[in-house]
Amino acid sequence: MAVQDVTTRTAGAGAGEERTSAAPARGSRPSPKRLRLRALEPLLWLGPALALILAVVIWPVVEMVRTSLMDISSTGLTRGFAGGANYAALFTEPDLPGVVLRTLVWVVGVVTVTLTVSLALAQLLNSRFPGRRMVRWALIVPWAASVLMTALTWRWMLNNFYGVVNRVLMDVGILDKPVNWLAHPVQAFAWMMAVAVFVSLPFTAFVILSGLGTIPAEVYEAARLDGAGTVRTYLSVTLPLLRPSLLVAAIINVINVFNSFPVIWAMTRGGPGFATDTTTTYMYKLAFDNQAVGESAAMAVVNFALILLVVLVYLRVVRSREEIG
Repeated sequence: MAVQDVTTRTAGAGAGEERTSAAPARGSRPSPKRLRLRALEPLLWLGPALALILAVVIWPVVEMVRTSLMDISSTGLTRGFAGGANYAALFTEPDLPGVVLRTLVWVVGVVTVTLTVSLALAQLLNSRFPGRRMVRWALIVPWAASVLMTALTWRWMLNNFYGVVNRVLMDVGILDKPVNWLAHPVQAFAWMMAVAVFVSLPFTAFVILSGLGTIPAEVYEAARLDGAGTVRTYLSVTLPLLRPSLLVAAIINVINVFNSFPVIWAMTRGGPGFATDTTTTYMYKLAFDNQAVGESAAMAVVNFALILLVVLVYLRVVRSREEIG
């Protein structure tokens, strides 16, 4: 019996020694080659996304800047390096200051009205009432429809001969005779801004609505216990918690409205003359009406810089308000 115990302990000791000696082999450091391969593993996941960004974002921007520095004929033939000649020609265009000012009014006006109306609309859709689901589905229709189709529909409705708008306003006694709304620059621009707001509302309202859905009910309960009324609760609780959603909605709307082409082109083509042009339609006219490809590319670069400037200024203002608050 004693011999068997000694044999068992000896075998156990031997197995323990084998495990001890094998442990360093399993915990040894990987070779440098394996470490290099592990360092490249993230590229397998990031590679497709980086390639897509390079092809869709970076390369077009580089090509746009390169084209703006080239002398290009009306037929598209590159005749050499032009330096800053295209920018000099662009900045001497007599219509450019009005186009840039009109673009800023267009962006600020459309985005401000869209956010304001969307806040009220999202608050309405967030409350409980009969048929709420149907109303939400109906709100998607202007968003799902083609922007060009919507703009053409509004152009038909504003026609001075057979338009629905003139007919309704005359029936209720507001107008005595039909008005050619799109023939007058100020009226046409106001109607285009209204249509731009109309097509921007669904997306913005749903972004804000999703933000309202993330606010916990306990926060409103605590505000009620503190004696806060409806207006104070909205200003002190709802709006601060909606800042991330509002920021996303504002930035996306700024970019979309700045580059909005179908609404303007379908309703007035920027006319009469250049009276309702923004930088986007003006850029198109430079390329296809004036056959100034290089100058149009320079306008594209300026347009890109203006978008970045507006977004950066907006982010700076929002950050400053957050720091003050």
